[in-house]
Amino acid sequence: MTGPEVGVLALQGGFEAHALMLERLGARGREVRVPEDLEGIDALILPGGESTTMTLGIEREQLAEPLCALVAGGTPTLGTCAGLIMLDRDHLGLMDIRAQRNAFGRQVKSFEADVDLDGVDGGPLHGVFIRAPWIAEHGPRVEILASIDGHPVAARQASMLAVAFHPELSGDDRVHRLLLNGRQPG
Repeated sequence: MTGPEVGVLALQGGFEAHALMLERLGARGREVRVPEDLEGIDALILPGGESTTMTLGIEREQLAEPLCALVAGGTPTLGTCAGLIMLDRDHLGLMDIRAQRNAFGRQVKSFEADVDLDGVDGGPLHGVFIRAPWIAEHGPRVEILASIDGHPVAARQASMLAVAFHPELSGDDRVHRLLLNGRQPG
């Protein structure tokens, strides 16, 4: 494959499904487990999973500083579900948002819904929400791109896109295409 190389944080969570989606789009997924795995990547995905476990893994592998430098340097970044949480003020501090974990409820309250993501053509995206967060607070540089029942579930800031759902599980590749095109909706 000669397409872009996308790092997918692979400490815990749903990183394999993202890699399959990237492969389908002609990109190469690279599992990111240690700082050296970030070298030379064109984009980054912080996948869903369990944010506390991800935080511990990032600390253990000393990934926080290199991840922050990469994203702050303008590398296109997608955070999905727990990845949205990892980008927030209380975790990596890269996006000016505060996420509410398990905002829609526990596992039994997981659901699927159509999501109108501003700037994405072709109609609504099918969102898979598994113990999903929402954006409880955001600063002025953050653009809210979608809401469910009045709660923000997608946002953009600079080169970062964060969604509370799992686009890698729906079969709809439009969110991943945005990442590969190096742009965000809008």
